[in-house]
Amino acid sequence: MKIEKIAKNLLLKNGTIIDPHHGKTFSGDVWLKDGKIAGVGVVDAPKDAEIIDCSGKVITHGFCDIHVHFREPGREDKETLKTGSRSAMAGGFTRVCVMPNTNPPLDTPESINFIREKAEECPIHIHPIGAVTKSQNGNDLTEMGLMKKEGAVAFSDDGLPIQNGAMMRIALEYATMMDVPVINHAEDEYLRADGVMHEGVVSTHLGLSGNPDLAESAMVHRDLELAEFIGARLHVPHVSSGKAVSHIREMKAKNDKVTAEVTPHHLFFNDEALISFNTNLKVAPPIRTESDRKALIEAVKDGTIDCIATDHAPHTIEDKETTFDLASFGMIGLESCFGVVNKVLVKEEGLNLENVIGLLTTKPRAIMGFDPDLFSAGKEAEITILDTDVEWTFGKEHVQSRSINSPYYGKSLKGKVECTISRGQIAIQ
Repeated sequence: MKIEKIAKNLLLKNGTIIDPHHGKTFSGDVWLKDGKIAGVGVVDAPKDAEIIDCSGKVITHGFCDIHVHFREPGREDKETLKTGSRSAMAGGFTRVCVMPNTNPPLDTPESINFIREKAEECPIHIHPIGAVTKSQNGNDLTEMGLMKKEGAVAFSDDGLPIQNGAMMRIALEYATMMDVPVINHAEDEYLRADGVMHEGVVSTHLGLSGNPDLAESAMVHRDLELAEFIGARLHVPHVSSGKAVSHIREMKAKNDKVTAEVTPHHLFFNDEALISFNTNLKVAPPIRTESDRKALIEAVKDGTIDCIATDHAPHTIEDKETTFDLASFGMIGLESCFGVVNKVLVKEEGLNLENVIGLLTTKPRAIMGFDPDLFSAGKEAEITILDTDVEWTFGKEHVQSRSINSPYYGKSLKGKVECTISRGQIAIQ
């Protein structure tokens, strides 16, 4: 993949334009002048404009991922903001939100400012999510107001669930004053215990300690009740179980401030895939049963799930090439995202392509309060060009991340990102 500055006048010609904000799909061109939208549909671009032929391709908004781990500061050997940006552009993403579980964590106004300033050097938009508690210890609230002023777009202790219900209540109350969501990793640590995969028939067969779906659903239920009581914005990350889906669906009927995301890997795999002991499939929350996977798909179909987020989690070879019980939790997922969700949701499950693109563009932007209207004249171009029908096999050559912990190697995917345009630069596959 090469990233270069776009031409002063760039014409994306003869594409199928999907505008998820206005719910429109039509044929036409997109003209970019000085990195901004100059025309969409029928355009009057200069004759000397550089042309990219988009015949048979889809032109749409740049994807937005509200749940990634770029590991900077502290673990730049796994990922940096710059390498994470390359990974994002390879996957069609022009905007991401980075989780605070860095070393040190993003738990001060200064650390939020560090990310915001460092992100200016990157070809995509990077927004920091601030920690809820100092050192993510679950006990002492951070300076949330000051962190919000420095650019924090949400608050989360990420992989360290807030076990104390009173602390979660306080966090939700403070976040409500700032009108930002709280994102709590939904696992009861005591029920999860030392589980390394979903507790069930397969974990018993493999002799691996299990993490029951109850650990997730019990925490989701608590957080939903707290959010309703306070009137707060709660975002439920990486939903993995049918039980959790049921709780979210029931609460969303009463509370429109609740949102939820699902990952591509929870839509693609079930726990039988772990029979190979592939440590790249060791994630938190775990890959669950086929019944759970189907429940997640139904939740996408009926709107219980609001968006797709990758939970891109880079790890070193040393972190993963060990026994399953000792391996780190997490997988990379930006580069493979569209090929996975397009295959599962559009090609296999028959969802409308426009709706699936909405899950990757306008809906995550709405959750975080970002501008969803990207095709208006004068807007800075955030564009992804897709071949939605091409079948391809995912390999290490497709990875731009500093880490390679993907479970998709050798998997056949459907639909591929061709180009990504962001901040005046274009990434060409």
